[in-house]
Amino acid sequence: MSWTDDRVELLTKLWADGLSASQIANQLGGVTRNAVIGKVHRLGLSGRATTSRVKSSRPRRRPSQSRGEGRTSYPTFGNAALKPYYDPQAKADALPQPVEEIHIPPEQRRTILTLRETTCRWPIGDPSEEDFYFCGGSSEPGQPYCDHHARVAYQPVQSRRRTSANRPTLRKIAGGAR
Repeated sequence: MSWTDDRVELLTKLWADGLSASQIANQLGGVTRNAVIGKVHRLGLSGRATTSRVKSSRPRRRPSQSRGEGRTSYPTFGNAALKPYYDPQAKADALPQPVEEIHIPPEQRRTILTLRETTCRWPIGDPSEEDFYFCGGSSEPGQPYCDHHARVAYQPVQSRRRTSANRPTLRKIAGGAR
């Protein structure tokens, strides 16, 4: 398809009227949206009539206006569901407590070559050091660690959802009833 003078004139008129590139491509026929965009750029047609969709941008709320006056607002990039939430009232006992390391007798300690299916594979020390070893305690078949090291390795999942009392409702966020 070649751009004749008549088609270029129609393209210029439709572009000035505010039609989208897809709409212009449909009216011209035999041309794609991308071809219309390319021709518009080559012709240097930058001025357009404003469309009826967006008259002005929506005003942004200040952090102090969003979700309550006393809370700090954290910036979010990407999915807002993953926005960090800080609750200063959170209890310290809700966090997992560190587990004390137990003393492992020398006869229980294992090297990589002496590990079995029912021995604990918890590494102790630096693998590049000579005194590195594995726990060697008894574990359930199919489980890599003894009971003590399983408690260290598998921490309970922290709740990612806020309680319903702290969660803002849509009415609070939107600033009115729906």
